[in-house]
Amino acid sequence: MSKPYKEPLLHIATIGKTVGIKGDMKLHIKCDFPEQFQKNARFLINKKDTITLTDVDIERGLVKINNLIYPEDCKKYTNAKLYTTYEQTRKDCHLEEGENFWFDIENCEVYEDGILLGKVHEVERLTTHDYLSVKTDEKLVEKGFASNFLIPYIAPFKVSIDIKKKMIIVNGAMDILEAS
Repeated sequence: MSKPYKEPLLHIATIGKTVGIKGDMKLHIKCDFPEQFQKNARFLINKKDTITLTDVDIERGLVKINNLIYPEDCKKYTNAKLYTTYEQTRKDCHLEEGENFWFDIENCEVYEDGILLGKVHEVERLTTHDYLSVKTDEKLVEKGFASNFLIPYIAPFKVSIDIKKKMIIVNGAMDILEAS
């Protein structure tokens, strides 16, 4: 047992059913960083309990947990969600130039031509592209615009982002909002 975490946790994978007779379990990765699933990596399964991956085969999507070798012992972890902290994610996951973690993008204000369009509620991946799910600014909602809308998180829509200022500058998003 470890200390309870008060900070938000990131759901990064889910353990599936047992596979075979040697304690292998299916691993369903829910993030863009499979490199963090390595032998002896520890993850939270709730706010205070952890598990250790004692064997990992990412290509086959299989893991062993806590040195368990009998399927009957492993079944208690079926459907367990694996969590990590923002801090641990920053430490374990490498970003390329111009990339940001989704949790850094969330709650950023979205502007076009100096007008506040709203705030990013979450980032969604639809097919192969990411979209900003924006909660529209109340002033625009009062004018009859939709309360939520999606902006493709690609050029030419994304112009610039400043994580420190929690601000994203976009182009063409007002047209999307008007059509929503």
